[in-house]
Amino acid sequence: MFRSRVKLVLSRFVQAIPTLFGVIVVTFILTRALPGDPAVYFAGPAADAKSIEQVRVALGLDKSLPEQFVRYVGDLVTGDLGDSISTGQPVVSDIASRLPASLELTLFALIISLAIAIPLGILAATRPGTWVDHLCRLVVTAGVSLPVFFTGLALVYVFYYQLGISPAPLGRLDFVHFAPPAVTGFFVIDALLDTDLDTALAALSQLLLPAITLALFTLAPIARMTRAAMLQVLSSDFVRTARAAGLTRSRVLFTYAFRNALLPVITTLGMVFSFMLGANVLVEKVFAWPGIGSYAVEALVVSDYAAVQGFVLAMAVLFVTLNTLIDIAYTVIDPRVGLDG
Repeated sequence: MFRSRVKLVLSRFVQAIPTLFGVIVVTFILTRALPGDPAVYFAGPAADAKSIEQVRVALGLDKSLPEQFVRYVGDLVTGDLGDSISTGQPVVSDIASRLPASLELTLFALIISLAIAIPLGILAATRPGTWVDHLCRLVVTAGVSLPVFFTGLALVYVFYYQLGISPAPLGRLDFVHFAPPAVTGFFVIDALLDTDLDTALAALSQLLLPAITLALFTLAPIARMTRAAMLQVLSSDFVRTARAAGLTRSRVLFTYAFRNALLPVITTLGMVFSFMLGANVLVEKVFAWPGIGSYAVEALVVSDYAAVQGFVLAMAVLFVTLNTLIDIAYTVIDPRVGLDG
């Protein structure tokens, strides 16, 4: 069994190689179609034509597109994503420093979303037509209808500007506290590992509003899928048989019904995670969150090829890794899926 699962993981990553190569090709072509000249930006407003041309040669932009692509792929093989013209640092270093901030925000928002959406979906499925079911539909409708940037601005206005119970939306920590020693890159966890409760609480308070904003965006698909999957399973023959056998309501609901309803919910989580990576860009800009999304926006503005390509590649790797983990979770939750399915 262990060898089969290792084989599954390796095969999924091998199958992802063509996808990643396609992402690299498309991203390379699209970044070259961006307006503006990176050489002009990097050389500065006072640079003359000769200086701009020297910068273009140094960046390799004087080469043909096929030559630039071969050079880029060769650098990727060695782990070199190039240097960002906007920060002056290697793209690998920029992504490594900013990615933990985005992951902390995304994972915390996902925990909040799951903690609300799954119980709400289960309650709505077990009480169709009641106020709980109507509340679930209201949450789903609101989550689909409200733009994430509007939700973020509304929360800032209410909880920071009007009530004053939330800190200023100015990043991961206020000016009073210092970043804890880096272990995981997640400020809340790192501060707890450093036994610095004050910094942990400060980091959590800064994290709360942007995480809630992102969680409200993802509540809708998770709650809707949980409700639909539970309704389908609860009407199945094996659940009726379990009830007729005299099993308790809680055992029927959680041991039989919920476990069989988990597969479509997990599939939805994969899609939700990709949605969150896109919504992160807007949330990070609203809350001045120094994550990889805001980094990508700043890179797009100045046509920073290396930074944009590095961002897209990092997101593609994350997405492929998540899909592999979901495939493995299928076999753990329901062995009938099969390791070769």
